[in-house]
Amino acid sequence: MAKNDAYAALRYREFNIFLLVRFAMVFAWSMQFIVIEWEVYSLTKNPLSLGIIGLMEVIPAVSMALFAGHIVDQKEKKGLLLKCILGFSVISLGLFLLTWPEIVGTWSQNKILYSIYFLVFLGGIVRAFLGPTIFSLFALIVPKKVYPNAATWSSSVWQMGAVLGPALAGFSIHWIGVHWSMCLIFFFSLMAMITLTQIKKKPILNPKIGEPVLQSLKEGVKFVFGTKVILGALSLDMIAVLFGGAVALLPIYAQDILKVGPEGFGILRAAPAVGALLIMFTSAHFPLNKNAGIKLLGAIFGFGICIIIFGISTWFWVSVIALFLSGATDGISMVIRQTILQLRTPDHMRGRVASVNSMFVGSSNELGAFESGLTAKLMGTVTSVVFGGCMTLATVLFTGAVSPTFRKLDLRKDLEDHEKSDQ
Repeated sequence: MAKNDAYAALRYREFNIFLLVRFAMVFAWSMQFIVIEWEVYSLTKNPLSLGIIGLMEVIPAVSMALFAGHIVDQKEKKGLLLKCILGFSVISLGLFLLTWPEIVGTWSQNKILYSIYFLVFLGGIVRAFLGPTIFSLFALIVPKKVYPNAATWSSSVWQMGAVLGPALAGFSIHWIGVHWSMCLIFFFSLMAMITLTQIKKKPILNPKIGEPVLQSLKEGVKFVFGTKVILGALSLDMIAVLFGGAVALLPIYAQDILKVGPEGFGILRAAPAVGALLIMFTSAHFPLNKNAGIKLLGAIFGFGICIIIFGISTWFWVSVIALFLSGATDGISMVIRQTILQLRTPDHMRGRVASVNSMFVGSSNELGAFESGLTAKLMGTVTSVVFGGCMTLATVLFTGAVSPTFRKLDLRKDLEDHEKSDQ
């Protein structure tokens, strides 16, 4: 295998199957979230209701994250992932039934709204297990020497699903309505489940099967907080996403500020993921391991600038370009962060470390949605987005000033060590 083989990970059959499963799940999940956002805002016309969607998902995702990580490290990964996808499918079916015209016509607005929030809450429970399971299964499919390349392709597929899911959501709402859009989401979750059966069961690498829960959780948290590089990367990205995530307010921009309707909403929602996807394909050919710390700081700083430009723009295509560039910078951050996690996490702790990651980064998307909705209610939509971008810039400057070790981070030595361990 060539040292700089951009397609190294794709030469493993099960990894390609894994990518198909991940694409189908990300596509379905991101499309479902957009359809829910549109339906809830159409019902309430209240920006705070969009924030509550994120809050309903983040509460169970955070509260169960560490316990989920313990379970993932104790169980066989493929079977656990099948159960996660089944849980998501049941939730999608519930939303399909909940948006049935007969129910919409007979139920009160509050009853429909609270039912949607309840199903989103159940989705948060599923997500607490889904992320750590995928992260752990990933490491059992490819050898360590191709982890950086595999992380790039895995993140690229994630972004591809995040591109096409929101885009199709916007158009499908226009073409077939919310109800049949939910049916399409259910179909994709079933396809993911069927595809996953082509992956063989994997060994459980944890030598401490049956370890007491509290001891297991303590070990996982201690590892993350004791590994400064991992803690720094997670903290930086968490704060940036928490304050700089404007996507939760896109229904307001599409309907009330830019006035572009569901089609424009789909384009706006997909623009960040398109930018991230292009960066990730590029990084497969031009790895980001050299001077990773400086690149990560620069990427998140650029992300904050783009969010500020989007916030003040009243021109649709300027807004699209700003979101596109925010996705490109976020893509650099995601690739570097995933590479750090894969290279520096022991095999027997992947579930717990991924759970802490989900608490820091994954859940910050939903907390960011709630923060955006709340600040938009208090200070106005545009001011809220600009404030978030400024907080992101301040975070990057502070981290770069107080952490010279992080500025000097270089991942090439880690990769060389893993290549030797595979030989």
